[in-house]
Amino acid sequence: MLLDTLLKDAGTSLDWQYIISYAILLAPAVIPGVLFVYSFIKEPRQFRNALFLFATLAWSSILLVLRLNNFILGLILVTLVLLTPFLTIGFLLINTIVVVRNNGFSLTSMLPFLMAGFLVLLIASPTIVNYFDPDARHIVVFVLGLFTLEGLWFSFTFVALLFYSWVYRLLPRRRQYDYIIIHGAGLDGPRPTPLLAGRIDKALELWNKQHQHGKFVVSGGQGADEIVSEAQAMRDYLLEKGVSADAILMEDKSTTTWENLRYSLAIINADRATGVDVTSSAAVASGAVATTASDAAASDASGTAASSGDFTTAVVTSDFHVFRCAEYAHNLGIKADGIGSHTKGWYWPTAFIREFIAITKAHLWPYLVIVGLYTLINVLNYAFFYLGVV
Repeated sequence: MLLDTLLKDAGTSLDWQYIISYAILLAPAVIPGVLFVYSFIKEPRQFRNALFLFATLAWSSILLVLRLNNFILGLILVTLVLLTPFLTIGFLLINTIVVVRNNGFSLTSMLPFLMAGFLVLLIASPTIVNYFDPDARHIVVFVLGLFTLEGLWFSFTFVALLFYSWVYRLLPRRRQYDYIIIHGAGLDGPRPTPLLAGRIDKALELWNKQHQHGKFVVSGGQGADEIVSEAQAMRDYLLEKGVSADAILMEDKSTTTWENLRYSLAIINADRATGVDVTSSAAVASGAVATTASDAAASDASGTAASSGDFTTAVVTSDFHVFRCAEYAHNLGIKADGIGSHTKGWYWPTAFIREFIAITKAHLWPYLVIVGLYTLINVLNYAFFYLGVV
């Protein structure tokens, strides 16, 4: 089809300049598309998949509009592109009010507001330079230019991850799991909060679907303001639901998502090695389980928590948290699928922004590359200017 088009447009002899131009036009869609297919088949739990997929779809959409050559469709697309930032800002401001009313005032509750402020500054940055003294404008231009580039990358990766997180949650989960890790969340006294109860209920639903095969790993330490560990509260909840104590493993030392998974893997390895039920306390007493960062590092070095072997694992958490858990599990060598429980719609934007920030912290190198290249280009530009080269 493509060759026929090229032949038709180029006449009887191939116009290689046209072919090269066409190839260049298609490359931004084809190259990331091929990379996405390869990377996704190799491992779907990778952040780069989100970037490859979104780049492919975005450029393909542009090519489709150009190919159709429809004025109305093009006008609609341009209008959507122009309006989306402003609609997003309005939505984030409204969401901030809703979250603060439901959860109270906190830094987490203000994340939508901060994101809206970032978008306002990004949109206004080209005009800000006009308010500065002409002698200082070159510095302002440099700073605003860097901010704009970083902001565009931030926005691109945010939308890409938002879309891919949704895609990842839709992937079929057909395997039978030997272990179901439940990630902890806040408590209401000794009881799970509705958010945490939703995770436990989702894990129970999965367990019952596979005819009560496998064991639960309830993972969560005890916060400074909590009277019991999150693991203990989850264990009690499962026992009340009729789950046998032999089917519950406790990991009650973790304080972060990364530790949830590292320590849970150590608990599972200990359970596999002994063939009996292992609680966090018993595993700690025997030295089989890492409960601190140094212990976990030593465990990794010795190979006792290096991979998930021949067993399968499900990581159950809230839907906004699924992809980060899945990516961390991949980095730890755990064969795990992320399973998400439902989150109330009004809380989802705040929760996802927090997740995105956490994932961004683990993938800072593109931001550093942008800083380095932008600085180098500007330094060379000024050097050539003062040397009279340009």
